Amino acid sequence: MPRLLVVHHSPTAGLQQLTDAVIAGARDDAIEGVDVVDLEALAFARGEATADDLLAADGYVLGTTANFGYMSGAMKHVFDSTFLQIGGALAPDGSGDSTGSTSGPQCGTAGRPFGLYVHGRHDTTGAVRSVLSMTGALNWKQGYGVLEVLGDVGETDREDAYELGGTIAALLIT
Repeated sequence: MPRLLVVHHSPTAGLQQLTDAVIAGARDDAIEGVDVVDLEALAFARGEATADDLLAADGYVLGTTANFGYMSGAMKHVFDSTFLQIGGALAPDGSGDSTGSTSGPQCGTAGRPFGLYVHGRHDTTGAVRSVLSMTGALNWKQGYGVLEVLGDVGETDREDAYELGGTIAALLIT
């Protein structure tokens, strides 16, 4: 059964609302045969989750706060602690190398679909850019437009988050 991993750092009520909607969308009754796993980004820092959790998934939805122009520290730790084990590569200059193969035993997670939602109070640009930089270096494939929410989370935002979760889950069964 395909596995969708929802990795999130949801320390605020607003981001938790979006996370709940993403998970509900991924578990919509119309989507059958997808195992949806809810995993806090902080589980990686506590040693409760590892690169194996990412390797076992067929797709991802990532949720983060926008903190001082960047993704949350917890989400960054997920990437920092798993990057090389899940198929990331470094170029000779130490930067991320997204030119790796998408087949064979070394492919890691390349080519897998993902979605992203970001909540911020003033600006989400840097957080979105930083996550997309990491997913690009891993050669993940964006399966839905980035959901960026500023300020209070409204009904339309929750509906968009529901659609995000459902869309990425549906991609795993088609």
